[in-house]
Amino acid sequence: MESTRKQILDMLVRVFEEHGYASLLLRNTSIAEKDIPFASEILYGTIRNHTLLETQWRPFAKKTAKRTALLLDMTVYQLMFMNGVPAYAAVNEAVNLAPQRERKFVNAVLRRVIENGFHEAEGDDLEALSINTSHPLWILQMWKAHYGGDTARRIAASDQKPAVVYGRRNTLKAEKKDLEDGQYEWLDDTSFVYHGKAANDENLKNGKILLQDRHSQQVVSFLQAEKGMRVLDACAAPGTKSQQIACAMKNEGEIIACELHEHRTSLIRQLMQRTDVSICTAITCDSSVPDQFEAESFDRILIDAPCSGLGDLSHKPEIRWHLRPEDIDELIGIQKAILAANAPYLKKDGILVYSTCTLNRKENSSQVASFLKDHPDFLLEEEKTLFPFNGDADGFYAARLRKKN
Repeated sequence: MESTRKQILDMLVRVFEEHGYASLLLRNTSIAEKDIPFASEILYGTIRNHTLLETQWRPFAKKTAKRTALLLDMTVYQLMFMNGVPAYAAVNEAVNLAPQRERKFVNAVLRRVIENGFHEAEGDDLEALSINTSHPLWILQMWKAHYGGDTARRIAASDQKPAVVYGRRNTLKAEKKDLEDGQYEWLDDTSFVYHGKAANDENLKNGKILLQDRHSQQVVSFLQAEKGMRVLDACAAPGTKSQQIACAMKNEGEIIACELHEHRTSLIRQLMQRTDVSICTAITCDSSVPDQFEAESFDRILIDAPCSGLGDLSHKPEIRWHLRPEDIDELIGIQKAILAANAPYLKKDGILVYSTCTLNRKENSSQVASFLKDHPDFLLEEEKTLFPFNGDADGFYAARLRKKN
């Protein structure tokens, strides 16, 4: 059976070479359950600190194969950030995982790293911040331009913290008194910080609770959905927000949940069944294509648009390494098309909420401003940017637009 560190290295290669996602890779690993916390710590820690780790060993190794570089990264992470891991154990395992021809090289480099000690980049400029928080410089420059230097620093610092997991009670299926458990740290009547193990939680399996970021929950509140309404969730998978809308509507009315890919539409249907939602119909369709529903046939529309995900770098640190500036330009076009296609479906005096889980004004406030310019029959009632340092949650943007009478 492969060692735990060997499997961690394999996952890192998939993240950096094949645009894999750590959460999915961990979910499908054969690592023993007792070793998952150890593996998760190294995997996420290495991804989250990629640049900083490389600066520790790069002075002693100018050229390396990608897999060897990642092996050095994950070993330096253990040496510098995990006090419970003996240095000799981490180094010996790294040497054993290296190709035969590189074992002396890996051993020598790691010994030099230990002798040299841990060093952060000096200075208070963005270049130093880029190294110390392992964020691509272009992302930090964008945040500084959009939100100011201090906010850019605070976002980057928040991204480096292990993500807090939040959940909410399914009000259609469970009372709070039925969920009084030490693994739920309640924030209010429905929301909580989750300290449990999702794989073993029967309340999660049977739909009494859902895991959902606290800022994501606020987006649905912004919609002001009420029972008896007809609501369109235009970009719905995996269905968590659709389910929350159903709770707000007390399972009375109608929700149409749209998703581009059938396998993700199936996830929505499964969630609705598990959580006792009977008013939601999930359909597979392209929400950027117009004229799929009757004009002025919905009271509320939620467009939780596909986005660059820059508000979610604590949960998904690999996004920072996958994303390219040109990807954002493509996403902006898709967002614009979805907004334009769905706007006609809203009734007069109805509410449309546009939201993203990114921190980028071009995808957020500028996108809404462009929409309002092209659609003078809409008014902006409120918009908010929820930063990750506000409450240890994901970064989100939401705008509530009302269609004029």
